[in-house]
Amino acid sequence: MHGTQILEETDRLMTVCNSCRYCEGLCAVFPAMEMRRAFSDGDLNYLANLCHGCGACYTDCQFSPPHEFNVNVPRTLAIARNESYAAYAWPRAFAGLFARNGVVISAIAALSVAAFIYGFAAANDPAVFQGVNTGPGAFYKLMQHNAMAALFGAAFLYAILALIMGVRAFWRDIGEPVGMTTDARSLFRAIRDAGELRYLDGGGVGCFNEGDHPTDRRRIFHHLTFYGFALCFASTCVATLYHYLLAREAPYAWTDLPVVLGALGGIGLVIGPAGLLILKGRRDQVLVDPGSAGMDAAFMMMLFLTGLTGLTLLLGRDTATMGPLLALHLGVVFALFITMPYGKFVHGIYRFVALVRYARERQMMVHGAGE
Repeated sequence: MHGTQILEETDRLMTVCNSCRYCEGLCAVFPAMEMRRAFSDGDLNYLANLCHGCGACYTDCQFSPPHEFNVNVPRTLAIARNESYAAYAWPRAFAGLFARNGVVISAIAALSVAAFIYGFAAANDPAVFQGVNTGPGAFYKLMQHNAMAALFGAAFLYAILALIMGVRAFWRDIGEPVGMTTDARSLFRAIRDAGELRYLDGGGVGCFNEGDHPTDRRRIFHHLTFYGFALCFASTCVATLYHYLLAREAPYAWTDLPVVLGALGGIGLVIGPAGLLILKGRRDQVLVDPGSAGMDAAFMMMLFLTGLTGLTLLLGRDTATMGPLLALHLGVVFALFITMPYGKFVHGIYRFVALVRYARERQMMVHGAGE
């Protein structure tokens, strides 16, 4: 017996698929499945997070609906995957709250922090919102650097702690002891597979979204989103080094590295999430978890708004709108931080962990076969 109804259904499907094995060349899920004769809850959550949702197995399956076996692997694993986010979340109570009200909570958090920063600055010095502030240190006229660093540092550290606790629980449940290190070859393989989104190609033909014609559009928008986020994070890291090591205060010139990285990342965070939201709305509903719409929309919305408000601030930083734009951007970033451990953001982390486990299993199988 399994802990949830969806894990029971996942076990049934994996048992059917293990007998058929027609789809073993499509992605990592089926080879990983074939290494098992029985499935624990952790095994099933591992397989669910290893799935990239390309939809190819549903299209190729001879037992998919309306067949009496009713095999729908993409939807079943999507539901199991989304439930795993709540199962491993820390503190767990927050995950359920966010899953039910993701968009509302994200919007309230963003607007509340933006209003707080706006009010803080207005009470301190109303002239900040009435004139044009330019040059090094202009941003810190809205809120002192130390106060800004403390507020966002605390939010970021909380998000990191919650993510670490969630990954720790997931890692243990899929059968890996905490503290165990993986070999370099398996880790490199997992990094490469994740960076290339290797298993979002339907075995080479592309991802099925609507209809029977696969494309690479989901893969492209995923890349823009991921690398856009990575560039924005890199921009923040470089700006931190500028501030503390070089004593250079933001805002920086257009040609400075933090601005270049942030602008490129912001463009990725606007185009990528917007494209994914559009494709999500068009996707064949037979492939998706109908209960995840709010969680998915909240995550995509926060990434999109992070990129949009950042680019708008960049364009308006030398005008009288700088203060309100900075307050809004910081509010969105704060909301993104505190909601990251409870929304769709964790799927990338759990999927990477699952890829590490899969690479280890493959490596062990190769070594075992060679002995």
